[in-house]
Amino acid sequence: MYVTCLDLEGVLVPEIWIAFAEETKIPELKRTTRDEPDYTKLMNQRIAILKERGLGLKEIQDTIARIDPLPGAKEFLDALRSVCQVIILSDTFTQFASPLMQKLGLPTIFCNELIVSPTGEITGFKLRQENGKYHAVKALQSIGFDTIASGDSFNDLAMIKASKAGYLFRSTPKIIADNPSIPAFDEYNDLLNAIKEELTKQP
Repeated sequence: MYVTCLDLEGVLVPEIWIAFAEETKIPELKRTTRDEPDYTKLMNQRIAILKERGLGLKEIQDTIARIDPLPGAKEFLDALRSVCQVIILSDTFTQFASPLMQKLGLPTIFCNELIVSPTGEITGFKLRQENGKYHAVKALQSIGFDTIASGDSFNDLAMIKASKAGYLFRSTPKIIADNPSIPAFDEYNDLLNAIKEELTKQP
């Protein structure tokens, strides 16, 4: 019995912080987990920039409202969900993810929570669990599931390596070069076919 675990940003939807950086013309906000492996450090940097610029949750949600899934992402996800269970494991936040999940057909997502003041200022964040993607796949394995995992960033490597099969998808040249044993794909059909092939190995 398999469950496929997918990253969200960069795999199914554009990177939210990059989209927001482009709209606000704040290049420092373009840094993602592709660039910074330390998620807590990255988020603290983002929150400090938002505070400095007087930007809050509403401004980011306004940007998210204009974001659509990557071309072909929903069709890929629909096809994948027709052959196995799928859970999205993301380091994004419920306040960001909800409208995007509507556009993807309401898949299950495990993510984190922002701490927001009554005035809409983002003052902090609450991780569901440290290294949550890794612990999620280990928990699924502990109740009898085999996991397949795919993502694009540093913070996806642990869940990919812990899974029975794992794939990089539209990752960076550095991450691909540093992890030559992990198959890497750029097209949804190729990723879908690799997952389907793994599923045929199920006893």
